This record gives sequence, structure tokens and C-alpha cells, in this order.
Amino acid sequence: MGMRDKTDITVYSTTWCADCRRAKQFLRERGVVFREVNIDEVPEAEELVLRVNSGRRKVPTLLVEGRYFTCSPFDPYQLAAELRIPLNR
Repeated sequence: MGMRDKTDITVYSTTWCADCRRAKQFLRERGVVFREVNIDEVPEAEELVLRVNSGRRKVPTLLVEGRYFTCSPFDPYQLAAELRIPLNR
């Protein structure tokens, strides 16, 4: 079972973030199911992002299988490796 079959991926993002848009598009193009949380609209989510990133408001921050990591600046190689999915579609 690959990451594309799991639904335990959360992307903490904002609407204005280009890296967030790229990361979400990358996931969609590969059929990866994820939940999106806009940290501008959910104060608790913003607090979580700050906490897991040592006080830095870094987006996108992803939660995968209980582990947080950022993909800012967007790096398709990093994201594919972190999720253990193919880089190419």
C-alpha cells in the first residue's frame, strides 16, 4: 500500500502561498489523498505550525503518519521522498 492509498496526510497551508499551491498540485497529480487546513482561518492550526517549526510560520507544513515536515521552498524531490511516492506521474 503506497501513500496514495492513505488519508492520514494533512497539509497546513494558506491561500496566498505559492509553495502551498505547488505542493497540493503535486499531490493531486499523483492521486495522493490529503486534508487541507488553512492556517489563516484556523488559529489552532497556526499555533501548531508555529510550535512544530520552532516558532516559524512555515507553509506548507505537512503531517504524515504523526510526523511533521515543511516543504518550503517547494521541492518535488523532497516531497516525493518524504511520502515515498514516485517523483513522476
